[in-house]
Amino acid sequence: MKAVLGTVLFALGIMGLVVPANAGPYEDGIEAAQQGEYATALQIWRPLAEQGHALAQSHLGYMYENGKGVPQNDAEAVSWYRKAAEQNYSEAQYNLGVMYHLGKGVRQDDSEAMKWFHKAAAQGVAEAQFELGLMFDVGESVPQDYAEALKWYRMSAEQGYATAQFNLGVLHANGDGVPQDDAEAVKWYRKAAEQGYAKAQNNLGVSYAIGAGVPQNYVFAHMWFSLATTQGHKKAQEGRDIAASNLAPDQVVEAQRMALDWLEEHQQPSADFSKLPRPRPTSQQPPIS
Repeated sequence: MKAVLGTVLFALGIMGLVVPANAGPYEDGIEAAQQGEYATALQIWRPLAEQGHALAQSHLGYMYENGKGVPQNDAEAVSWYRKAAEQNYSEAQYNLGVMYHLGKGVRQDDSEAMKWFHKAAAQGVAEAQFELGLMFDVGESVPQDYAEALKWYRMSAEQGYATAQFNLGVLHANGDGVPQDDAEAVKWYRKAAEQGYAKAQNNLGVSYAIGAGVPQNYVFAHMWFSLATTQGHKKAQEGRDIAASNLAPDQVVEAQRMALDWLEEHQQPSADFSKLPRPRPTSQQPPIS
């Protein structure tokens, strides 16, 4: 099972950058893009990109890939990503790897994708580190190697990348490449769950329901299942109902209150998890009984 990879949004998320008062042409392009004036941003950035400005080149790649201010054109996107990537711009290296991996604007080539992922990962791009971990985890275009998968997942997870945290938890839960350790699995599930990652919230609910790595607690199980359910996780809804059947009515109310409190405390723009790379397809949900 493969979810859609996502290229890095305007490299380092320019939509949230503050433009300084003494802005130059590049910053003028940022301001235009922030206001949705992509055609203007393109007019500003193209001359810079043609002069070798790596960030402007990467932004043009993103605009062509996504049809922002220009007709959508993957081949043109690849051309601009490559120019920036060859200047060692890490986000463009990751984006170029994505294009090769998906065969967008270029012939699909996982060897080439891995080359660019390696370059970006070596510079600390968490998404690229995750992709390398997943390729080694499932043996995609490389021999399966759990030790390598763990290494790259951990680098990404320690930067706070939720999908890597979740997959690292699954490796520990299944004992793949490491001694089986439910407590360590719970630690990583919790980190991802606290970021709102539904699969991790579900697995944390399972852990509490069966007492794997934590003392069995159906109230906590109900809470985490409920949070995953709000994001449309179907198995979590089943888990929540099973947890509820093991609770008194006042305990169900308590679990619901805890879930609402968590949502209030973590109010923030919803992360677009559809753009996170592929969750580990071998993840298993222990049965609840």
